[in-house]
Amino acid sequence: MNEIIEFIKKSPKAELHLHIEGTLEPELLFKLAKRNNIKIPYLNIAELKSAYNFTDLESFLNIFYQGSKVLIKEQDFFDLTWSYVLKCREDNIVHTEIFFDPQSHVNRGVNFNLVINGIYNALEKANKEFGLTSKIIMCFLRHLDESSALEILDQALIHKDKIVAVGLDSSEIGHPPRKFERVFKKAIEKGFLTVAHAGEEGPPEYIWEALNFLKVRRIDHGVQCFKDEQLVQKLIKEQIPLTVCPLSNIKLRVFNKLQDHNLKKMLDRGLMIMLNSDDPAYFGGYINKNYIESQKALNLSLKEVKTIIINSFKSSFLDQKKKEEWISQI
Repeated sequence: MNEIIEFIKKSPKAELHLHIEGTLEPELLFKLAKRNNIKIPYLNIAELKSAYNFTDLESFLNIFYQGSKVLIKEQDFFDLTWSYVLKCREDNIVHTEIFFDPQSHVNRGVNFNLVINGIYNALEKANKEFGLTSKIIMCFLRHLDESSALEILDQALIHKDKIVAVGLDSSEIGHPPRKFERVFKKAIEKGFLTVAHAGEEGPPEYIWEALNFLKVRRIDHGVQCFKDEQLVQKLIKEQIPLTVCPLSNIKLRVFNKLQDHNLKKMLDRGLMIMLNSDDPAYFGGYINKNYIESQKALNLSLKEVKTIIINSFKSSFLDQKKKEEWISQI
């Protein structure tokens, strides 16, 4: 057991499902609130943390968007990203592909340029200082309408050199992927890669729609796929990556406890899965904790852990040569 945990800690890893706003730790949140003179409805860190008792995705998002309000200046986005970068170094993440939600900032008057520049500059510094590679993915908020997504896509075009892909996140139930078919079609025409959250709380139909209408390269979450055997067969055959987030799934009650999680079943069936931390400041653990807790709860073998880590590189947007370089080190 200890041998596997040591292996997890020492192995280079890629993280492919990480919301940068979801790395806003309570300490930084209070610091930024004070710096920007923003009132938050919590007296202290303990009170804020006690609010992290979520019942579902919606209850989490309410707090998540409230937390994001302290992010105002370019320096705030730099500091937020830099804090995550230090976690990458700690957990031996050598490549990360991070989501950001510009609509949640632009809609409260924060300039798109300073959001992307703050994030990008921190990632560039990390690359220069300790070789961390990264890709930035801009997510559309699915609870907003298509016209809002098209507007934000237009704003992203001048930052095409910094943003490699677009994604889809926020409240899943009642917001099927096909709602954004035209947005994703335009994004693809402009040269962006595509991913989408589907099958976290939503039905397998949402995974089909993400594949058929949004032409995505990866499915974020995808844990509801077992409700449709035909879908499972397609995911296996085409080795479509599923970016699984175990601690997030428990915190949002997708599964009651980690022992109930279907990630081992996914692995046994030959699905292309890897582990990620999603919104670690809110869900109680960065990537190593996701690996270690899952290994313990599901009794994953060293070979299985190795497969998951290799999958993280195979499923990334790195070029083939770089993928192979990292895989050879595992």
